[in-house]
Amino acid sequence: MLLTASTIKDSLPHVQRFVTGNLAGGADHLVVFLDAGDAEVRAYLDEHPHVTCVRTDKSWWHGDRPAELNVRQRINANVVKALLSVVEGPEWVFHVDGDEVLQVDRAALAEVPAATRVVKLAPLEAVSQRSWDGDPTWFKRLLGKGDLTLLLTLGVIDRPSNGALFHGHVDGKSGVRPALDVWLTLHLGVDADGTELDAHTDDRLRMLHYESFSGEDFVRKWTSILAAGPMANFRPAREPTAVALNALIGKGLSEEQARPYLMRIFERTTLDDLDTLRDLGLLVEVDPRAGTHVPAAWPEGARERFEELLGRVAGEDKRDFHPGRPASAAQAVLDRVVGSGGGLRGARSFLRRS
Repeated sequence: MLLTASTIKDSLPHVQRFVTGNLAGGADHLVVFLDAGDAEVRAYLDEHPHVTCVRTDKSWWHGDRPAELNVRQRINANVVKALLSVVEGPEWVFHVDGDEVLQVDRAALAEVPAATRVVKLAPLEAVSQRSWDGDPTWFKRLLGKGDLTLLLTLGVIDRPSNGALFHGHVDGKSGVRPALDVWLTLHLGVDADGTELDAHTDDRLRMLHYESFSGEDFVRKWTSILAAGPMANFRPAREPTAVALNALIGKGLSEEQARPYLMRIFERTTLDDLDTLRDLGLLVEVDPRAGTHVPAAWPEGARERFEELLGRVAGEDKRDFHPGRPASAAQAVLDRVVGSGGGLRGARSFLRRS
């Protein structure tokens, strides 16, 4: 089985695209931690047969909620990884964001050597346009030096690098075999010292990134990032955008007053030349909802076991699951969780009540 772990704050249509796309693209079950969300989103996730939803409110963080979104994401992903290490069935867990969709050929995943502990998914990034009729289906792929130099010469990008072509990350995302001595970061699988582990790659293993694919999504995404806590570390190419948006939002303008300036920032920093990229054969056309994967069933009792453990770990301090902490610290928490009392009914009610 392949599971994903995600920390999400988004609208219902985007969450529906995330769930539908990931299940069609290769995932068997999604674990979603709601960083915040309205009742409509919670109801959709709670009722979905292939989703486990946990609301990360005060009862999850016990008044010690990490200020940085990136820290909350890492902790939540590694909680899932640790719990799955003692549950029958799941073989892989991938850390993906709410604007990312797996495109995992399960036959290719089955070919990964048993000794390999990390799989890396190459990114495909949605082409940014002022607006789309529905969800985007054209995606940029990582390019070689020749194509990047061509785009630079044509004035499509300002330097010959994939960091100039992509507006989001170029690192892709990783999945690991559940164990306590390997950690998921935002993009990598690492050991106890934070050293990146060797990862298996394959052209059939990739992920779609809906990074600021429209003017509207650009505004939504960046205002959400800036409201999520202290500004995260952005790669140099994107940091000026974050600083500019932060300054604009700090002007106290109304939404109507700010919108034209937000769109100007989008057009100057993010809008892509779809026609040129497509004409030159540098794009990939993908409809994630058209995937044919059918989610596999859990072994008997395994989902109940996992959700019971999730209910129990809610009462623990979860910072020991952050990358960089010793495996022994996470093991101590896991030992308490596995050995503690509490019935299945109590665990399920915690998840639903969340």
